[in-house]
Amino acid sequence: MCRWMAYSGDPALAEALLFRPAHSLINQSLHARLGAETTNGDGFGVGWFGDRPIPGVYKSVLPAWNDPNLREISREIRTPLLFAHVRASTGAAVQRSNCHPFRYRRWLWMHNGAIADYPRLKRDVMLAVDPSLYPEIEGTTDSEALFYLALTFGLREDPPGAVARTIGLVEDLGRRHGVPDPLQMTVATSEGESIWVFRYSSQGRTRSLFYSTDIAELRSLYPGLDVLQRLGTDARFVVSEPIHHLEGAWTEVPESSYAVVRPGAHELHPLVPVRKPEESTA
Repeated sequence: MCRWMAYSGDPALAEALLFRPAHSLINQSLHARLGAETTNGDGFGVGWFGDRPIPGVYKSVLPAWNDPNLREISREIRTPLLFAHVRASTGAAVQRSNCHPFRYRRWLWMHNGAIADYPRLKRDVMLAVDPSLYPEIEGTTDSEALFYLALTFGLREDPPGAVARTIGLVEDLGRRHGVPDPLQMTVATSEGESIWVFRYSSQGRTRSLFYSTDIAELRSLYPGLDVLQRLGTDARFVVSEPIHHLEGAWTEVPESSYAVVRPGAHELHPLVPVRKPEESTA
């Protein structure tokens, strides 16, 4: 499994977001507390939106704590929307194309979790991807496959609906192949304006996911904390596990739900798998 974080708000230096928090994502790459593994050293990636229509991406197969180039570029990147991911492989090779976030045109996607028994389901999963999208797949992970399924099912027009249909397909394939609980996922995706985050597992025991409390409320709770004064009032974080340990700073995303994070606001909704009518059960 993996750890990830997403930031939305006033433009901020990537270094401040990735390295400065007490339990930063870089720290979590060595010392995760809520993940399935303590160490997430099978590569990493960051994605950010700036002046160009296509987001920038930097990935490496080195552990995040041991790549000096990450520290260098993070001092130069100022962005209003950042994705960052540290990887613990569930079986796919440690190679750059398997590192998150994945990018298709303007969209970024990152995932923590797995499709259970993915080698058994992989052929049918890939056959469900739109043929026009299939050549864009670079790696071998189930995470990237989920991204291209979601794109196939309309991610660019309706992110919640596309992810709900993706879940429905994977769970149907799992039943066909005798995999009773095929999906475990926390996902973030963005086109540069909003961030959609999803928490779901077929077992109902999904990996952890949290979003940050309104900054104005935190400032009233901790008026002397300088780090809060440096963040804009629209700042929002979504994280696999908290990046600092201020009481009242984090709210857990409920099971089987999704959130939409926009500057200064967020919405929370239930997430229900969508299946084809003939595959629905009473």
